[in-house]
Amino acid sequence: MEHRRFGRTELHVPVVGLGTWQTFDVGADNEAGARDVVEAVWAGGTRFFDSSPMYGRSEGVLGRALGERRGDALVATKIWTSSPAEARSQFDDQLEFYGGRIDLEQVHNLVAWRTQLDWMEEQRDAGRIAFLGATHYAASAFDELETVMRTGRIDAIQVPYNPLEREAERRILPRRPSSTWG
Repeated sequence: MEHRRFGRTELHVPVVGLGTWQTFDVGADNEAGARDVVEAVWAGGTRFFDSSPMYGRSEGVLGRALGERRGDALVATKIWTSSPAEARSQFDDQLEFYGGRIDLEQVHNLVAWRTQLDWMEEQRDAGRIAFLGATHYAASAFDELETVMRTGRIDAIQVPYNPLEREAERRILPRRPSSTWG
């Protein structure tokens, strides 16, 4: 499988990852299916997985489905709340799900990003997070996303980009990584 540099990091990741929205939000009776999906994509070369507290039970299901593979996987997840206390609770759960470390912790949909990045940087500096990022599902938020990128505080972004949504191609993706994202 083809690999590419991941954001501003030195990591090279597969170009195909596995998102867990809806598909991994399952009860215990259906977790075997999630393990089968991880097995199949792993066999195909995927080592990159994406989740979020917004995706229901997906984070815990993904953590259990990865099992012993966790050390060789890159897990991207998110903080999705404006409440500092709830953010810490989400993070504590994620540490439990993913073996005490998060590879990429992102501010989901830019919710309270200024507040969230402050404590997330502390967790990164303490070694519990490797990289920081920001996401948004709508091109209408690209002005704010560009503001976050210019701070130099994040390593990666997640944006809508598909045949029907091309604004990222015009505004965000042409930027070349630098110490200040442009």
